Amino acid sequence: MSAFDFAPALALQGQRSAAKAPWELTSTWSLADPWFLLLWAAVPVVLFLGLRRSRQGALSAPSTLADPLPSLGQRLAWVVPVASALSLAVGIFALARPLTGDQRFKSESEGVDIALVLDRSTSMEERMGGPNSGTPRRFDVARKVVADFAKRRMTDREGAADQVALFGFARFTELLCPFTTDVDAILGVIQDLGMEMRQDMDSTAIGVAIAKAVEVLGHSEAESRIIVLLTDGEERTRHVMEPRAAAAMADAQGIRVYTVFVGPRALLLRSQFGVEEIRPNVDELRQVARLTGGRFFHAEDETQLEEAYASIEELERTPREDSRYAEHYERYRPFVFASLLLAALACLGRHTWARRLPC
Repeated sequence: MSAFDFAPALALQGQRSAAKAPWELTSTWSLADPWFLLLWAAVPVVLFLGLRRSRQGALSAPSTLADPLPSLGQRLAWVVPVASALSLAVGIFALARPLTGDQRFKSESEGVDIALVLDRSTSMEERMGGPNSGTPRRFDVARKVVADFAKRRMTDREGAADQVALFGFARFTELLCPFTTDVDAILGVIQDLGMEMRQDMDSTAIGVAIAKAVEVLGHSEAESRIIVLLTDGEERTRHVMEPRAAAAMADAQGIRVYTVFVGPRALLLRSQFGVEEIRPNVDELRQVARLTGGRFFHAEDETQLEEAYASIEELERTPREDSRYAEHYERYRPFVFASLLLAALACLGRHTWARRLPC
């Protein structure tokens, strides 16, 4: 393509515009300066006067008996005023700055950074309904509920997706998936996650798990930061980090901790002395949640566990703002060229076939 061929194509190409579009013509066309269309009121006047002059000129043009029919110039006299009026109308439309672009909606949210902390100790292998109950393992139920919670928060039904990270802990805590909005990435990690089966690594270090999540969340700039910790046991590594000390670290950074205990409220143990009721000690989990402004939940089955995470989901909502925007492109150039071509046609007519007519 030569430079001469490229120039018209470049002139007709739309360019990105920062102009607003106060008047929409269609779903894709709009006008930036529609008040210029008021000048269209002059177009009928120009057309009327032009046609009137051309008609008068045709009647006053000399004719002979040998040539009683009107000449070609007389028959085409209307082209000049019509081309002039159209040139004016199209030029005015170009002044109104036609734009093309799709209107779009964007949701803006402060967002929540959520650290999901999951107990991987061997006690999570117990059945939800007790030994020999045939119910799923606590760990499998926990994985399912946590995965559903993460999916809902990362593909929010209200359009406000959150960043989620996944931690697993037993004696030590591991960052399994850093903060992300990629729901497939975190669901893949949860699906492939197993329990810590090595005896030397098996324990329930709740304090260390909270402290590790606080450390990672400390680098977050989100307005709201929370930790959701799920466990079925009590702290067993107090010499390393007590849960209340980790809760104080979280509170100092404005991080709320929600604690979820999954397991029965009481166990009945038979011995030679009779039946003894043993209740799990969940006081520390309650205190951790209370100290940080979170909440404690006790779930004995899958339904209660789902309700606990649904409650957390409702508690951790941030304001959303919907904004409307559009990427507009200037489209006045083709109309400018059309107006110039019509004006050239009118000018050509005045100097050729209509040159003897007063139009």
